[in-house]
Amino acid sequence: MYSSSFNYNLIKLQGSLERFALSLTANQDEARDLLQETFLKALSYKDKFKEETNLKAWTFTIMRNTFINRYRKSLKRKVTNGPDDQMLNVINFLKETDPETPHHNLAYDEIIKYIDRLDDEFRIPFKMHTSGYKYREIADALDLKIGTVKSRIFFARKKLMATLKDYRR
Repeated sequence: MYSSSFNYNLIKLQGSLERFALSLTANQDEARDLLQETFLKALSYKDKFKEETNLKAWTFTIMRNTFINRYRKSLKRKVTNGPDDQMLNVINFLKETDPETPHHNLAYDEIIKYIDRLDDEFRIPFKMHTSGYKYREIADALDLKIGTVKSRIFFARKKLMATLKDYRR
């Protein structure tokens, strides 16, 4: 299939693909994103498409696989980041309050004080994690096993949440 006829036939499938994307995501914005990603992949891999096959089935398969991969990735992200959700609520609480108010300054100073009171073995990995380092990066930097890093961050979070009950939502 020539490039122009491939592109033309792909565009003709837009309505069907939009409906399929909406049935998968149940959200208009996510459906548009999925459609756009499907078009991008179809155009990127059009050299892999065999002329004798069904273009509609091929693009629907791309969309379905893209959706499944996104879903799996989001589940993985939730599992990885899940335990820190409560701590993120505390951090977000600080971000939402006006930085010029005395309450914000007091809350921020108090949280930092509690973080600084943690033993080094818990404080250092915790601060690195909340600064955006991945578990693997922390493990490599501190010469620890990844499981040790995860447990230290978990216990640091647990200790902080016990002492910062008043800031949880």
